[in-house]
Amino acid sequence: MTASATTNAKIYVGTTAVIDFTTDAGAIDDFEADTWKEVKNVEDLGEFGDESNEISYGVIGESRMFRLKGARDAGTIALVCVRDAFDDGQRALIAAEKTSHDYNFKVEVGDDPAGGTPTIYYFRALVMSAKNAFGGVGDVVKTTFNIGVNSAILEVVATEATP
Repeated sequence: MTASATTNAKIYVGTTAVIDFTTDAGAIDDFEADTWKEVKNVEDLGEFGDESNEISYGVIGESRMFRLKGARDAGTIALVCVRDAFDDGQRALIAAEKTSHDYNFKVEVGDDPAGGTPTIYYFRALVMSAKNAFGGVGDVVKTTFNIGVNSAILEVVATEATP
């Protein structure tokens, strides 16, 4: 088993460039061609991943509820950052929140073996909010960006170094 710590993970925001999801390989090529800005001072990357909506129904005479899988939802990421007004990545997220456009995102897990490449997740999402939290006298100002995922999440698995 190979475990990885969140410590070395990074998140990037790209542009509104359209991604062709006809094939995973083509979509990954489109994502890799985008221009990326790392979002710095991330305290919590949140969570994301597909979950099917439940469709349930009952049948007279069966005394049982039945379930079907409905539409898939990759969720809304609560990305918590220590506020940095001069960070290009945070500034890009603030600008994206003011639009109704999907942006490209990349998350690098930081699980790369020596000389290898890390696991990377790609997806498109709306920046739904950018809320500042001030807290009390002993707290640091943070911004939570709620990022609503609007596409499939593509995973490029880590690779080992080639000898």
